[in-house]
Amino acid sequence: MPRTTSRKSLRSKNSDLHGSAPDKSEIALLIVDVINDLDFPEAKQLARFIPALAGNIARLKRRAKAAEVPVIYVNDNFGRWRSDFHALIEHCRKGKSRSLIDELHPEEDDYFVLKPKHSGFFSSTLETLLRYLGVRRLIITGIAGNFCVLFTANDAYMRDYELAIPRDCVISNTARENKEALQLMKRYLKADIRRSQEFFFTKRKRP
Repeated sequence: MPRTTSRKSLRSKNSDLHGSAPDKSEIALLIVDVINDLDFPEAKQLARFIPALAGNIARLKRRAKAAEVPVIYVNDNFGRWRSDFHALIEHCRKGKSRSLIDELHPEEDDYFVLKPKHSGFFSSTLETLLRYLGVRRLIITGIAGNFCVLFTANDAYMRDYELAIPRDCVISNTARENKEALQLMKRYLKADIRRSQEFFFTKRKRP
């Protein structure tokens, strides 16, 4: 007669399947669409903002990692359905965005989620990953403030995450559009939009 497995045993076995997401943390840093080939009509408008954006996100990322805050790259697949993120990085590095990729290249202990649409939550593994990490607060950065950052923040708000969106770590096609998007997220999504230097991380205590 075949042996049956209890529900308790199944739950225990399933909990062992997620050892690749061990960084329990109430806070996570999301970096949206910076792995980008900048091959679209509005890219010329964005280009002038990219050097400052890359430097600001890189500094914020270093401080987050020093405090053991998990970093999650949430990136569009740009219609490259047969690519994984390594292939996507190499594709983008060959184009106009090499300096951006070099400065914000994902490290081995970073997480990477591919998304097919504007929101990082739509048809992706982001929500599942955040649940395993135990995240309750998201710091969202990246491109573009009035599109993918906004859509991701909106979906995060509907899932009851607390939001921080450092205003110097997101860009849009124009400064005006960026400001409008940030004010919208502050007013309606209750997002904290202080500059990145004003965010402080506390290294989490080990049990």
